[in-house]
Amino acid sequence: MKVTFGPFTLDDERRQLLRGAREIHLTLKAYELLRLLVAERPRAIAKSDIHARLWPDAFVSEATLMSLVAEVRRALGEAGRGSGIIRTVHGYGYAFAAEAADDAASRPEGSRAAAVPVSWLTCGEGDVSLQRGENVLGRDTHAGVCLRATTVSKRHARIVISDAGVTIEDLGSKNGTFVEGVRIDGPVALRDGDEIRLGGQRVTFRTLAEPGSTATAEREE
Repeated sequence: MKVTFGPFTLDDERRQLLRGAREIHLTLKAYELLRLLVAERPRAIAKSDIHARLWPDAFVSEATLMSLVAEVRRALGEAGRGSGIIRTVHGYGYAFAAEAADDAASRPEGSRAAAVPVSWLTCGEGDVSLQRGENVLGRDTHAGVCLRATTVSKRHARIVISDAGVTIEDLGSKNGTFVEGVRIDGPVALRDGDEIRLGGQRVTFRTLAEPGSTATAEREE
């Protein structure tokens, strides 16, 4: 996801907030909050949903969320809850209210986007398709890929599919995320056939290099 609004660019592949060419520092949770609000724009998100996504396995006070909102507003050069980018929905939550454009919308007319891999997960219940963008894996019924194992956190990990490829990242889970037996502590590229373990749940990542491509059959002699 790469979104521009005003002088800012949120580049999620590089996990950066930029003002022009200058990077604006945000703490990890503040970045995740801004990313969530931008991704869900213009929908207002309830405080309870924000808590569930940012702190899936921990209880934090409302003051902690308010502090994060204030940090994001400072980074965006805004003062107070009446600002035009992060809107306070009184008694409910927050929303991203600025005009924004996805990177795809700014491509020159006639330009061709890179092919996005067709990808899926193979697990005990069968195959689960993965969509372009963020795919959250977790025990939460609202997760893109819902895994019922009790060792899986509500929001355990996420797989991001973009023009640049496919990556997986742990979301601060209790029991960790492993790729080919190695615990990950940041975004890791996925390859076809990689085994992913989330707590005690094992799944296999599968992908095709080109959407809709057809394998060539061997010719008979």
